Amino acid sequence: MKKFLIVSVVALVAISVAVTAAVAKPAKKSASIQVCVLLPDSTTSIRWEQYDRPSIDKVLTAAKVSHTIVNALGDPQKMINQADQCLANGAKVLIMSPIDSGSGATIEKKFAAAGAKSIDYDRQTEGGNAVVYISFQNQTVGVLQANAVIAGLKAKGMYTKKPVVAALWGGQTDPNAYAFKSGNDKVLNPLFKSGVLVKGPQQFVKDWDGPTAATVFSQMLVKTGNKIDGVTAANDNLANSVVVDLKAAKLKPIPLSGQDASPQGVQNIISGWQTATVFKDVRVLAVAAAQTAISILNNKPIKTTGVIKTKGRPLEKSLLFAPVNITKANFKTLFTSGFMKRNTVCIGEYAKYCVKPA
Repeated sequence: MKKFLIVSVVALVAISVAVTAAVAKPAKKSASIQVCVLLPDSTTSIRWEQYDRPSIDKVLTAAKVSHTIVNALGDPQKMINQADQCLANGAKVLIMSPIDSGSGATIEKKFAAAGAKSIDYDRQTEGGNAVVYISFQNQTVGVLQANAVIAGLKAKGMYTKKPVVAALWGGQTDPNAYAFKSGNDKVLNPLFKSGVLVKGPQQFVKDWDGPTAATVFSQMLVKTGNKIDGVTAANDNLANSVVVDLKAAKLKPIPLSGQDASPQGVQNIISGWQTATVFKDVRVLAVAAAQTAISILNNKPIKTTGVIKTKGRPLEKSLLFAPVNITKANFKTLFTSGFMKRNTVCIGEYAKYCVKPA
């Protein structure tokens, strides 16, 4: 998300109206909203602004539910301030993807104290009090990632040669990063223990940051003498850092996982540099969150698929959706489903990879 230089009050108002993705519109004391949506950033993934925001907005607008959607741009204190503004404007329901659980729990407790209810959106809030957690089956994401790397090793004839598999996990302040890791571990740890695979360097990447991941993986290559045969990368942003480092070191592609089905991730897949990306159709998630908020406003039962354990609080009701692996064999389903436009992927040097039927 771009940061804006605010040169005047007039400029601030203009920017707020034109680009609600960037900043919260200053609200008057008399303003009134029913639903407050707090998004975390725009750098860890394009999804928040490109998919989550418009999908939530569409459902709430169609239902004539007054709402505001703001992005904290990676700043926990900014998110707290945005939450305070929502409460001042009368918000009764919060949909939040926290930057970290500390600030997230603070926000949810403020909403509860005001008689409002919170929805944990795609990220759990440890120590919070949300009435439901709406997300994907996140351990399954990690399982799919690990299995994709194994499939890649087998395809390259490396699986029986004790290949070294490294890991780039997500940001440690995000509980989802641990869920993805647990899925990786569930598949890979028994293979490390049996000696089928060799455990390579493994590290969390602060704030899911791409440049940080590039530095981390470059150091991993130095540490192992370039002997890394596969990597479970927690999302496409981190996976691309691996690709950049491999190219810089003039190394060949290796089995590599990802997540988010980003245009860049798909381009890496079709050009042979990434094995797979886990597709979580966040449009479905966004619609479910908006519909849940509407149900809460109308005092109607909310849909759930079970409960989930969240640290620092009782069991939390959950509504979880299944993720899907995307590879070179099925990447065009992203186009046919309307999730992604063909011209965001099949352009420039990548156009040639889209000519033949997938």
